[in-house]
Amino acid sequence: MNAFEGMSREELLRAVEMFAKNWLAHDGCWFLAAEERYGMETAIELDTASWARFAAVEAARIKRTFGIPDSGGLEALERALELRMYAAINEQHVEWSEDRSRLRFFMDTCRVQETRRRKGLPDFPCKSVGIVEFSTFARTVDPRIRTTCLHCPPDAPEGRNCGWEFVLAEEDGGPDGATE
Repeated sequence: MNAFEGMSREELLRAVEMFAKNWLAHDGCWFLAAEERYGMETAIELDTASWARFAAVEAARIKRTFGIPDSGGLEALERALELRMYAAINEQHVEWSEDRSRLRFFMDTCRVQETRRRKGLPDFPCKSVGIVEFSTFARTVDPRIRTTCLHCPPDAPEGRNCGWEFVLAEEDGGPDGATE
């Protein structure tokens, strides 16, 4: 028997939160090592490439593990966003347009930005990485989904984190990927 098999629901939830914090700490340690070795610009380029790969893997595993259908549209994306590692440690919410043709996602708290703000540091400029991360995640859930950045550091309103809008592209095409 492994340690998790005998845990209560509360203990398992604490373990999920701990794993999510460890995952994010590892991401931060990796980034700092890259920044120290290669500088901020190259570290962001490497981080972008890493998130493009990870976002696709994370979305595919979430779909497979929780039975989220291929081409499930914005409803499938909403469910997948609820199951990301971020959701275990960051407060977030979604808003639907009245006709349910647009899904907006907002990161209400972000452990990375909150830590930086607490230390008196400027927000981490995550917009370029976020565009790749969120558009890749959404397209992996459903290739028809297009992503627009509503705001993201360094261009987010004071004290705010990232906000994203998702729509289904028309069947006859449309832009691929994310836009600002």
